[in-house]
Amino acid sequence: MDPLILLTNDDGFFSEGIEALYHQLLDLGEIYIVAPDRERSATSLSLTLHRPLRVKKIRKNVYAVDGTPADCVYMALKKLLPRIPSLLLSGLNLGPNVGQQDISYSGTVAAAIQGAFLGIASTAISILPDSQGQYSFHFSARVAYEIARILLQEKLPGGISLNVNIPSPPVKGIKIVKLGQKRYNPEIIEKKDPRQNTYFWIGTGNPKSIGDKDSDVKAIKQGFITMTPLHTDSTDYPSIRLPFLQNLLSAINHEISEKTV
Repeated sequence: MDPLILLTNDDGFFSEGIEALYHQLLDLGEIYIVAPDRERSATSLSLTLHRPLRVKKIRKNVYAVDGTPADCVYMALKKLLPRIPSLLLSGLNLGPNVGQQDISYSGTVAAAIQGAFLGIASTAISILPDSQGQYSFHFSARVAYEIARILLQEKLPGGISLNVNIPSPPVKGIKIVKLGQKRYNPEIIEKKDPRQNTYFWIGTGNPKSIGDKDSDVKAIKQGFITMTPLHTDSTDYPSIRLPFLQNLLSAINHEISEKTV
């Protein structure tokens, strides 16, 4: 039986990036697209819990969901796919997802993390435009093809997903790197609607990239494709033994014992 590959994103099922990925991967297996019906950037791992979800079949093996990327992964696995996928790819996202902050907000990355939560080998793939604002879909899809081909042969460890960023060619190669930082200081735009009611719009400002030579923010600027393994376990294990936390533990235990005497 051919492998089943699930594609999703946060740009919408109609995105040129996901279409390029779909057509490039066809000879690797059975390809499904289950993606939002509109752009859902910066939704992170949010799920739609307080209203019903609706699904529209666009064509064979392509579905649009009026929810978040995380919703799409759940819907795909529970309702839309004929079997559990061998691989989940989220992308090709239009624009980078580098640094700890991007990773925390990104719907693209969240879809891959959701896949890892559910035991699926998952990778988020984002692409950067060239100086003219143009995306190299064919080149990026070829890189994604090689990633998919290897992941179908060599399984990722449990709880691990990959975050990949591809600059516009020519590229210098690929590096496995840690997350840097992309510090945002977003502006809040205040305006009036036609009825003179005040509304606010969160802008992006000018994020500042911070990281050493082994970070994704630095490597991507140098023209490298970056790959960062992400773990679903966010525990900071060294901090468990911090004196501050041990003191806090003692204080709370003391308070509990006082209340139960």
